[in-house]
Amino acid sequence: MTQHSQARARGGFTLIEVMITVAIVAILASIALPSYRQYIVRSKRSAAQAQMMDIANRQQQFLIANRGYADKTALTASGYALPAEVASNYGYDVTVATSPPAFTITFSPINSQQGDVELGLTSEGVKTPAGKW
Repeated sequence: MTQHSQARARGGFTLIEVMITVAIVAILASIALPSYRQYIVRSKRSAAQAQMMDIANRQQQFLIANRGYADKTALTASGYALPAEVASNYGYDVTVATSPPAFTITFSPINSQQGDVELGLTSEGVKTPAGKW
């Protein structure tokens, strides 16, 4: 073997091999990143839905004790506060009807959840939008 062929045999990766590897990594990243973002949005939505169910449970307890549902102000006065991880992604409102007693809980996405949908839950158990529950 000549010195030239021995030097070539000891070399590292060729430019073509490195470029192919970079292209494969870029393709995989372009597929994985949107899936990861969707996972994060669904995870935060799930935490908000759990809080909506907690509020609905508190509403039933409030109804038994006070013969009516609590609006957001009364709910806050009773000591309820959204956990920080939900409050940083959703604003919420509780509206109450008196006759017959009914409530609607609405969570609106804010900050990093801005592109998500508004979530709703009524005293009758109707969850909106149906496809996101």
